[in-house]
Amino acid sequence: MDLRGNWNYPTTVRFGAGRIGELGEHVKAAGMRNPLLVTDPTVAKMPMTAKAMETLSAAGIAATLFSDVQPNPVEANLAAGIAAFNAGGHDGVVAFGGGSALDAGKLIAFMKGQTRPVFDFEDVGDWWTRADASVIAPIVAVPTTAGTGSEVGRAAVVTNEKTHTKKIIFHPAMLPKVTICDPELTVGMPPIITAGTGMDALAHAVECFTMSYHQPFTDAVALLAMEYVAKYLRVAFSQAGNLEARYHMSAAAMLAGLAYGTDSAGAAHAMSQTAGGVHDAPHGALTARLLGPVMEYNYAGEPERFARMAAAFGIDVRGMSTFGAAEMAVEYVYQLTDDVEIPGLQELGFKEEEIPMLADKAFADPQTIGNPRDVDAAAYRKIYQRAFDLGATEQ
Repeated sequence: MDLRGNWNYPTTVRFGAGRIGELGEHVKAAGMRNPLLVTDPTVAKMPMTAKAMETLSAAGIAATLFSDVQPNPVEANLAAGIAAFNAGGHDGVVAFGGGSALDAGKLIAFMKGQTRPVFDFEDVGDWWTRADASVIAPIVAVPTTAGTGSEVGRAAVVTNEKTHTKKIIFHPAMLPKVTICDPELTVGMPPIITAGTGMDALAHAVECFTMSYHQPFTDAVALLAMEYVAKYLRVAFSQAGNLEARYHMSAAAMLAGLAYGTDSAGAAHAMSQTAGGVHDAPHGALTARLLGPVMEYNYAGEPERFARMAAAFGIDVRGMSTFGAAEMAVEYVYQLTDDVEIPGLQELGFKEEEIPMLADKAFADPQTIGNPRDVDAAAYRKIYQRAFDLGATEQ
């Protein structure tokens, strides 16, 4: 355990049903009068986006819509966004949508005045200090899914298409000045997206609670996120219009994002982050399918913490041994993964013959160092094989 910790969360969060109506005033408070609203093509066509634009217009804000963002953003999306930002003379970004739109919006605000290429700011060591912080534009974030927690994070992910790898770009100024987290925006979200994003939030919480660098602050928010996911994800998956479930899943995503934004994760994210650069699979579903096998591998490294997670999942651990309770936490996540119908790796486009390559990429990912059990390329091959075997069993 690292006995030192630094916590600083200057982002103002406006949380609750109907808070999207406050968008105009908070965009103004962030110093914007002509923002670029960044979203993806699907969300751009939804009524909520038109209403958001109307809210901004009513507040005297002349926003422009940019939606050239694919599910796993690539450098070309970023370049197009920067061009749109500069052409429109914009003074900030409203990042509006799921994790991809939030990440793209944050990267546009970050990169619009930098002179170095984006991959010079990868979250490795202190590379982020190369950035010119004075040219980073303000950001207001509005999540429309409940999963990534990017709305309270100081990093964003972009795919390097040349190397087929996802890169985490970090800078403290990428933290949004204001986040409007309105659970009503997630009502009606399709089950497949509810499942993937919800399991991604769970993965953030699980990995940040068990990683080598966990801290009291991250422990607290991660545990509550786990409790909320355990109680409400199945309900949100089954009842698209259940606002109470949506409220708690939005809270879970934000809380898990606070944990993830402070420190690293572990093997599940090292695997999904790198595999997502090989095949354009949904990040949430991919992470979810890997989470159980990673937990099964890891629980021997931190049995007390896995046992504590079992209690957070609502399992009665009285009378159980520490290892027995830890094993129950692993089984719970396997069952939840099945209950919300997460597709197998095969369905997500991966093949067993790719295991050696995928394992090598995962081992090279910086998040490997946070894993609670020592892991090398050989161990990653075993974890991947376990995940593939589970997928084959379910087909």
